[in-house]
Amino acid sequence: MQAEYQTQSMQGQTKYGATANFVGTMRDFNEGDDVQSMTLEHYPAMTEKQLNIIVDEASKKWPLQNTLIIHRVGEIFPAESIVLVAVWSAHRGAAFDACRFIMEDLKHKAPFWKKEALTTGNDRWVEENTKGY
Repeated sequence: MQAEYQTQSMQGQTKYGATANFVGTMRDFNEGDDVQSMTLEHYPAMTEKQLNIIVDEASKKWPLQNTLIIHRVGEIFPAESIVLVAVWSAHRGAAFDACRFIMEDLKHKAPFWKKEALTTGNDRWVEENTKGY
């Protein structure tokens, strides 16, 4: 299961010269503990609204031609992909910068709730995302 947001189709587009992508995967550790799985939850309308805001902010800072965000929800295991952010622009600098901006804002502002299942048998809600820089 996944939440997906894309501004438009890239079929037939010829004006972009750069595509920057980021794929985030699940680690098997967090906050000093071993993690065996994670469950991500969200409210689709709320999440889509925040992703729109993030992409709009990025589009004001950089000349973007398209964006794609795919974020999984449900149960996820270590080494599985969680999120894809892709950005198309005429130039690589804008694509790289916007991709990083979108990913960082997504991590800190998008309403996804994460519950970790630890190898000790305990569960815990993740209160704060790790720093990205």
